[in-house]
Amino acid sequence: MALGAGSAASWNAEDMEAASPASTSTSVSCDAATKHDDEFNKAFKHKFAKVREVRMHYVKGGSGPALVLLHGWPQSWYEWRKIMPALAKKHTVYALDLPGLGDSRGSPPSFDKKTLARYVHGLLQDRIGLDKFDLVAHDLGGGVGFQYTSQYPEQVSSYTHMDYPLPGRKLPAAQYRTFSWHMAFNSQKKIPERLVDNPDDVREYLTGFYPQVAYGGSAFGGSRTKSPFTRAETDEYVRTYSRPEVLRAGFELYRSLDKDERDNAAARSVNTRTLLLTATGSLASAKPTLKSKLTNIKRAVEIPKSGHWLAEENAEAVKDEIVDFTRK
Repeated sequence: MALGAGSAASWNAEDMEAASPASTSTSVSCDAATKHDDEFNKAFKHKFAKVREVRMHYVKGGSGPALVLLHGWPQSWYEWRKIMPALAKKHTVYALDLPGLGDSRGSPPSFDKKTLARYVHGLLQDRIGLDKFDLVAHDLGGGVGFQYTSQYPEQVSSYTHMDYPLPGRKLPAAQYRTFSWHMAFNSQKKIPERLVDNPDDVREYLTGFYPQVAYGGSAFGGSRTKSPFTRAETDEYVRTYSRPEVLRAGFELYRSLDKDERDNAAARSVNTRTLLLTATGSLASAKPTLKSKLTNIKRAVEIPKSGHWLAEENAEAVKDEIVDFTRK
């Protein structure tokens, strides 16, 4: 049983569909980015379920074998928006907001990825009732995805791990933090919240950061300054990360990397069929951190002309890779 003793009934009330529109002008609905998208709303619904003290938000749609999507930082379920309609033709898609992030409410006791994986398990198995599914995870969501696959391998039919070198014996957290300035900054205690302390600061931080790790950005030796996201896409991420508790939760994902290193080193290796997708030029550095723990990597590929934001920068390639891999 995830997170402690008790039956599935202990996870509280039935799933609820999101109310829309928001009840007050100061409370923006979780469907703010999709409420005017008629095609999307025909296929997908926003839902909530209580997992202990966290009210978890997810978006569900489609039909067929279950496919679960886990986002990274600083994003939410919305990072999958471009590929969800195509995936929903083959799968019942569940795009989650991780505990404490996006439109999930409440905070788990820790943001180490082992703990977050247990909350995701509480949602998927105990609340939704999924016994078997394909799992796709990006960025720090990949830390959760690995821990989920390690802890509950019998549930995961296939695992797609996207652009996340795994902290552990092959990659100490201290070394991981040297890969980009934002990793070291986000890991500091209290300072990030003090410097990024209002919605304007959040927008300035995110809009400055997004192009740096996009294709041609400074993280890849380029000079790109144009964001890979539209204004509307950025608005959605600014909306969620402007909530102080979500902003803090995002920073906690980095502050917990030392525990992630220890947990991953201790985690059992798994033989789950795995697809590894990375940014252009990143495969050689990512794969060695994973292969001792994910021992059945069937395919490893760089997404063409894509930086870190794989599902947005080259949605067609990512969609094709996932569909092809999960049909086997």
